[in-house]
Amino acid sequence: MSEVSKMPVGDDLLAEINRLRKERNAVILAHYYQRPEIQDLADYVGDSLQLSQMAAETDADVIAFCGVKFMADTAKILSPEKIVVLPDMDAGCSLEDSCPPDKFAAFREAHPDHIALTYINCSTEVKALSDVIVTSSSAETILQQIPADQKIIFGPDRHLGGYLSRKFDREMLLWPGVCIVHEAFSETELLKLKEEHPDAPIAAHPECPPTIVDHADYVGSTSGILKFAKEFPGDTLIVATEPHIIHQMEKALPEKTFIGAPGADGNCNCNICPYMALNTLEKLYIALRDLEPRIEIEEELRLKAKKSLDAMLDMASGTVGKGDLGAR
Repeated sequence: MSEVSKMPVGDDLLAEINRLRKERNAVILAHYYQRPEIQDLADYVGDSLQLSQMAAETDADVIAFCGVKFMADTAKILSPEKIVVLPDMDAGCSLEDSCPPDKFAAFREAHPDHIALTYINCSTEVKALSDVIVTSSSAETILQQIPADQKIIFGPDRHLGGYLSRKFDREMLLWPGVCIVHEAFSETELLKLKEEHPDAPIAAHPECPPTIVDHADYVGSTSGILKFAKEFPGDTLIVATEPHIIHQMEKALPEKTFIGAPGADGNCNCNICPYMALNTLEKLYIALRDLEPRIEIEEELRLKAKKSLDAMLDMASGTVGKGDLGAR
Protein backbone atom coordinates (compact mmCIF):
# COMPACT_ATOMS: atom_id res chain seq x y z
CA MET A 1 0.00 0.00 0.00
CA SER A 2 1.37 3.43 -0.95
CA GLU A 3 2.12 6.23 1.48
CA VAL A 4 -0.57 8.32 -0.20
CA SER A 5 -3.27 5.73 0.47
CA LYS A 6 -2.22 5.49 4.13
CA MET A 7 -2.42 9.22 4.68
CA PRO A 8 -5.28 10.22 7.00
CA VAL A 9 -7.43 13.09 5.77
CA GLY A 10 -9.67 15.76 7.23
CA ASP A 11 -10.53 15.37 10.89
CA ASP A 12 -8.66 12.06 10.98
CA LEU A 13 -5.47 13.86 9.96
CA LEU A 14 -5.89 16.41 12.74
CA ALA A 15 -6.63 13.63 15.22
CA GLU A 16 -3.47 11.75 14.18
CA ILE A 17 -1.33 14.88 14.51
CA ASN A 18 -2.74 15.43 17.99
CA ARG A 19 -2.15 11.77 18.90
CA LEU A 20 1.45 11.94 17.72
CA ARG A 21 2.00 15.27 19.44
CA LYS A 22 1.07 13.63 22.76
CA GLU A 23 2.83 10.34 22.05
CA ARG A 24 6.09 12.05 21.02
CA ASN A 25 5.86 14.69 23.76
CA ALA A 26 6.18 17.21 20.96
CA VAL A 27 5.63 20.93 20.76
CA ILE A 28 4.39 22.30 17.43
CA LEU A 29 5.62 25.75 16.43
CA ALA A 30 4.16 27.84 13.61
CA HIS A 31 5.56 31.07 12.23
CA TYR A 32 3.11 33.86 11.42
CA TYR A 33 3.68 33.17 7.72
CA GLN A 34 2.36 29.60 7.88
CA ARG A 35 -0.98 28.50 6.45
CA PRO A 36 -3.94 29.29 8.76
CA GLU A 37 -4.68 25.60 9.37
CA ILE A 38 -1.14 25.08 10.67
CA GLN A 39 -1.29 28.20 12.83
CA ASP A 40 -4.56 27.01 14.35
CA LEU A 41 -3.22 23.66 15.56
CA ALA A 42 0.19 24.90 16.73
CA ASP A 43 1.08 25.14 20.40
CA TYR A 44 2.79 28.46 19.74
CA VAL A 45 2.53 30.98 16.89
CA GLY A 46 5.06 33.79 16.61
CA ASP A 47 8.33 35.19 15.27
CA SER A 48 11.19 32.79 14.59
CA LEU A 49 13.45 33.50 17.58
CA GLN A 50 10.53 33.91 19.94
CA LEU A 51 9.30 30.44 18.97
CA SER A 52 12.71 28.85 19.51
CA GLN A 53 12.98 30.46 22.93
CA MET A 54 9.50 29.29 23.95
CA ALA A 55 10.25 25.75 22.80
CA ALA A 56 13.51 25.71 24.77
CA GLU A 57 11.57 26.49 27.92
CA THR A 58 9.20 23.53 27.52
CA ASP A 59 9.80 19.96 28.66
CA ALA A 60 9.05 18.69 25.15
CA ASP A 61 11.27 15.98 23.69
CA VAL A 62 10.45 16.95 20.10
CA ILE A 63 10.13 20.34 18.39
CA ALA A 64 8.14 20.32 15.14
CA PHE A 65 8.97 23.68 13.58
CA CYS A 66 6.55 24.79 10.89
CA GLY A 67 8.64 27.52 9.36
CA VAL A 68 11.80 27.52 7.28
CA LYS A 69 15.13 25.80 7.81
CA PHE A 70 17.11 28.61 9.45
CA MET A 71 14.33 28.82 12.05
CA ALA A 72 14.47 25.11 12.81
CA ASP A 73 18.27 25.36 12.94
CA THR A 74 17.95 28.13 15.53
CA ALA A 75 15.66 25.93 17.61
CA LYS A 76 18.30 23.19 17.51
CA ILE A 77 21.06 25.64 18.47
CA LEU A 78 19.07 26.65 21.56
CA SER A 79 17.75 23.14 22.36
CA PRO A 80 20.46 20.66 21.35
CA GLU A 81 19.01 17.95 23.59
CA LYS A 82 15.66 17.99 21.77
CA ILE A 83 14.79 16.36 18.46
CA VAL A 84 13.92 19.10 15.95
CA VAL A 85 11.98 18.23 12.80
CA LEU A 86 11.04 20.42 9.84
CA PRO A 87 8.06 19.21 7.78
CA ASP A 88 9.83 20.01 4.49
CA MET A 89 13.62 20.34 4.41
CA ASP A 90 13.33 22.31 1.15
CA ALA A 91 11.64 25.14 3.06
CA GLY A 92 14.53 27.56 2.73
CA CYS A 93 14.91 31.33 2.62
CA SER A 94 16.05 33.66 -0.15
CA LEU A 95 18.08 35.66 2.38
CA GLU A 96 19.92 32.58 3.59
CA ASP A 97 20.50 31.50 -0.02
CA SER A 98 21.93 34.93 -0.88
CA CYS A 99 24.71 34.60 1.68
CA PRO A 100 26.87 31.48 1.16
CA PRO A 101 29.18 30.92 4.15
CA ASP A 102 32.38 30.79 2.06
CA LYS A 103 31.63 34.13 0.40
CA PHE A 104 30.63 35.70 3.69
CA ALA A 105 33.87 34.46 5.30
CA ALA A 106 35.88 36.01 2.46
CA PHE A 107 33.95 39.27 2.83
CA ARG A 108 34.77 39.35 6.53
CA GLU A 109 38.42 38.68 5.85
CA ALA A 110 38.50 41.59 3.39
CA HIS A 111 37.19 43.92 6.11
CA PRO A 112 38.99 42.86 9.30
CA ASP A 113 38.22 46.12 11.13
CA HIS A 114 34.45 45.53 10.87
CA ILE A 115 32.19 43.56 13.18
CA ALA A 116 29.46 41.45 11.60
CA LEU A 117 25.97 42.41 12.71
CA THR A 118 23.95 39.67 11.03
CA TYR A 119 20.21 39.23 10.56
CA ILE A 120 18.89 35.96 11.96
CA ASN A 121 17.66 34.98 8.49
CA CYS A 122 20.92 33.20 7.66
CA SER A 123 22.52 29.78 7.91
CA THR A 124 24.06 28.30 11.03
CA GLU A 125 27.46 28.60 9.33
CA VAL A 126 26.98 32.34 8.77
CA LYS A 127 25.81 32.77 12.37
CA ALA A 128 29.07 31.10 13.44
CA LEU A 129 31.00 33.66 11.36
CA SER A 130 29.14 36.59 12.94
CA ASP A 131 29.68 38.68 16.05
CA VAL A 132 26.09 39.55 16.90
CA ILE A 133 22.84 38.22 15.46
CA VAL A 134 19.87 40.58 15.29
CA THR A 135 16.17 40.16 14.68
CA SER A 136 13.93 42.78 13.12
CA SER A 137 12.62 43.55 16.62
CA SER A 138 16.03 43.75 18.36
CA ALA A 139 18.18 45.34 15.64
CA GLU A 140 17.56 48.96 16.64
CA THR A 141 18.29 48.33 20.33
CA ILE A 142 21.49 46.48 19.50
CA LEU A 143 22.75 48.94 16.88
CA GLN A 144 22.46 51.80 19.36
CA GLN A 145 24.83 49.96 21.73
CA ILE A 146 27.64 49.67 19.19
CA PRO A 147 30.20 52.49 19.43
CA ALA A 148 29.82 55.13 16.74
CA ASP A 149 33.38 54.62 15.52
CA GLN A 150 33.01 50.85 15.17
CA LYS A 151 32.73 49.80 11.52
CA ILE A 152 29.90 47.37 10.76
CA ILE A 153 29.07 44.73 8.18
CA PHE A 154 25.32 44.11 8.01
CA GLY A 155 23.90 41.13 6.18
CA PRO A 156 22.25 39.42 4.54
CA ASP A 157 19.26 41.78 4.11
CA ARG A 158 20.28 45.05 2.45
CA HIS A 159 16.81 46.53 2.92
CA LEU A 160 16.77 46.00 6.69
CA GLY A 161 20.38 47.18 6.88
CA GLY A 162 19.59 50.21 4.74
CA TYR A 163 16.59 51.09 6.90
CA LEU A 164 18.74 50.96 10.04
CA SER A 165 21.51 52.94 8.36
CA ARG A 166 19.13 55.73 7.34
CA LYS A 167 17.27 55.84 10.65
CA PHE A 168 20.38 56.02 12.83
CA ASP A 169 22.74 57.70 10.36
CA ARG A 170 25.17 54.78 10.63
CA GLU A 171 27.30 53.87 7.66
CA MET A 172 27.39 50.09 7.19
CA LEU A 173 28.70 47.70 4.58
CA LEU A 174 25.56 45.96 3.35
CA TRP A 175 25.45 42.42 2.02
CA PRO A 176 23.30 42.50 -1.16
CA GLY A 177 20.57 40.01 -0.14
CA VAL A 178 16.81 40.56 -0.26
CA CYS A 179 13.66 38.72 0.80
CA ILE A 180 11.79 37.73 -2.35
CA VAL A 181 8.46 38.18 -0.53
CA HIS A 182 9.02 41.74 0.65
CA GLU A 183 10.77 42.69 -2.59
CA ALA A 184 7.57 41.87 -4.51
CA PHE A 185 5.43 44.73 -3.17
CA SER A 186 4.60 47.43 -5.69
CA GLU A 187 4.84 51.10 -4.76
CA THR A 188 2.48 52.04 -7.59
CA GLU A 189 -0.17 49.55 -6.51
CA LEU A 190 0.30 50.48 -2.84
CA LEU A 191 -0.39 54.14 -3.63
CA LYS A 192 -3.50 53.15 -5.58
CA LEU A 193 -4.69 51.16 -2.57
CA LYS A 194 -3.95 54.11 -0.28
CA GLU A 195 -6.12 56.32 -2.49
CA GLU A 196 -8.98 53.87 -1.99
CA HIS A 197 -8.43 53.84 1.78
CA PRO A 198 -6.99 57.28 2.64
CA ASP A 199 -7.55 56.87 6.39
CA ALA A 200 -5.93 53.45 6.61
CA PRO A 201 -2.37 53.47 7.97
CA ILE A 202 0.31 51.29 6.38
CA ALA A 203 2.32 48.86 8.51
CA ALA A 204 5.46 47.52 6.83
CA HIS A 205 8.22 45.08 7.65
CA PRO A 206 11.74 46.58 7.38
CA GLU A 207 12.66 43.83 4.88
CA CYS A 208 10.60 45.87 2.39
CA PRO A 209 12.49 48.17 0.01
CA PRO A 210 12.61 51.94 0.73
CA THR A 211 9.88 52.56 -1.86
CA ILE A 212 7.46 50.76 0.49
CA VAL A 213 8.94 51.60 3.90
CA ASP A 214 8.94 55.33 3.13
CA HIS A 215 5.13 55.26 2.85
CA ALA A 216 4.60 53.33 6.08
CA ASP A 217 3.07 54.75 9.24
CA TYR A 218 4.63 51.92 11.23
CA VAL A 219 7.75 49.87 10.46
CA GLY A 220 8.54 46.81 12.53
CA SER A 221 8.81 43.05 12.92
CA THR A 222 5.91 40.66 12.39
CA SER A 223 5.12 40.67 16.12
CA GLY A 224 5.47 44.46 16.13
CA ILE A 225 3.05 44.79 13.22
CA LEU A 226 0.58 42.54 15.03
CA LYS A 227 0.87 44.73 18.14
CA PHE A 228 0.35 47.86 16.03
CA ALA A 229 -2.76 46.25 14.49
CA LYS A 230 -4.21 45.81 17.97
CA GLU A 231 -3.41 49.36 19.08
CA PHE A 232 -4.03 51.71 16.15
CA PRO A 233 -7.31 53.61 16.57
CA GLY A 234 -8.75 53.13 13.08
CA ASP A 235 -10.73 50.24 11.61
CA THR A 236 -8.67 49.45 8.47
CA LEU A 237 -4.97 48.63 8.14
CA ILE A 238 -2.82 48.01 5.06
CA VAL A 239 -0.27 45.31 5.84
CA ALA A 240 3.02 45.16 3.92
CA THR A 241 4.43 41.80 4.93
CA GLU A 242 3.66 38.16 4.14
CA PRO A 243 -0.16 38.08 4.16
CA HIS A 244 -0.63 34.99 6.35
CA ILE A 245 -0.05 37.19 9.41
CA ILE A 246 -3.47 38.67 8.66
CA HIS A 247 -4.98 35.42 9.97
CA GLN A 248 -3.81 36.27 13.49
CA MET A 249 -5.04 39.84 13.12
CA GLU A 250 -8.50 38.72 12.03
CA LYS A 251 -8.72 36.24 14.89
CA ALA A 252 -7.75 38.85 17.47
CA LEU A 253 -9.63 41.78 15.92
CA PRO A 254 -12.64 40.58 13.89
CA GLU A 255 -14.13 44.07 14.00
CA LYS A 256 -11.24 45.53 11.97
CA THR A 257 -10.38 45.19 8.29
CA PHE A 258 -6.88 44.15 7.17
CA ILE A 259 -5.74 44.50 3.59
CA GLY A 260 -2.57 42.89 2.26
CA ALA A 261 -0.33 45.31 0.40
CA PRO A 262 -0.40 44.50 -3.32
CA GLY A 263 2.23 43.18 -5.65
CA ALA A 264 2.77 44.31 -9.21
CA ASP A 265 -0.38 42.48 -10.31
CA GLY A 266 -2.50 44.43 -7.85
CA ASN A 267 -3.06 41.65 -5.31
CA CYS A 268 -1.09 40.11 -2.46
CA ASN A 269 -0.97 36.53 -3.75
CA CYS A 270 2.50 37.02 -5.21
CA ASN A 271 3.69 37.92 -1.72
CA ILE A 272 2.93 34.53 -0.19
CA CYS A 273 6.26 33.01 0.79
CA PRO A 274 6.81 29.96 -1.45
CA TYR A 275 9.16 28.40 1.10
CA MET A 276 6.73 28.72 4.00
CA ALA A 277 4.01 27.28 1.76
CA LEU A 278 5.93 24.01 1.42
CA ASN A 279 4.86 22.97 4.91
CA THR A 280 1.50 21.21 5.01
CA LEU A 281 -0.53 19.29 7.58
CA GLU A 282 0.32 16.08 5.74
CA LYS A 283 4.06 16.74 5.94
CA LEU A 284 3.73 17.72 9.61
CA TYR A 285 2.02 14.39 10.28
CA ILE A 286 4.82 12.47 8.56
CA ALA A 287 7.48 14.46 10.42
CA LEU A 288 5.89 13.59 13.75
CA ARG A 289 5.33 9.98 12.73
CA ASP A 290 8.87 9.34 11.45
CA LEU A 291 10.78 12.07 13.35
CA GLU A 292 12.19 13.05 9.97
CA PRO A 293 13.38 15.27 8.32
CA ARG A 294 15.53 15.96 11.35
CA ILE A 295 17.81 18.94 12.01
CA GLU A 296 21.35 17.93 12.95
CA ILE A 297 24.16 20.39 13.74
CA GLU A 298 27.74 19.46 14.59
CA GLU A 299 28.48 20.54 18.17
CA GLU A 300 31.46 22.79 17.47
CA LEU A 301 29.50 24.65 14.82
CA ARG A 302 26.46 24.90 17.11
CA LEU A 303 28.51 26.47 19.90
CA LYS A 304 30.07 29.02 17.54
CA ALA A 305 26.63 29.98 16.21
CA LYS A 306 25.19 30.12 19.72
CA LYS A 307 27.87 32.62 20.75
CA SER A 308 26.50 35.22 18.30
CA LEU A 309 22.93 34.46 19.39
CA ASP A 310 23.91 34.84 23.05
CA ALA A 311 25.52 38.19 22.23
CA MET A 312 22.21 39.32 20.76
CA LEU A 313 20.21 38.16 23.77
CA ASP A 314 22.62 39.88 26.15
CA MET A 315 22.58 43.15 24.21
CA ALA A 316 18.81 43.07 23.77
CA SER A 317 18.51 42.83 27.54
CA GLY A 318 21.12 45.53 28.07
CA THR A 319 23.66 43.34 29.87
CA VAL A 320 26.57 44.00 27.48
CA GLY A 321 28.48 47.26 27.70
CA LYS A 322 29.50 49.31 24.67
CA GLY A 323 33.12 48.46 25.26
CA ASP A 324 32.54 44.73 25.03
CA LEU A 325 32.30 44.67 21.25
CA GLY A 326 35.09 45.11 18.79
CA ALA A 327 36.31 43.83 15.47
CA ARG A 328 37.83 40.37 15.42
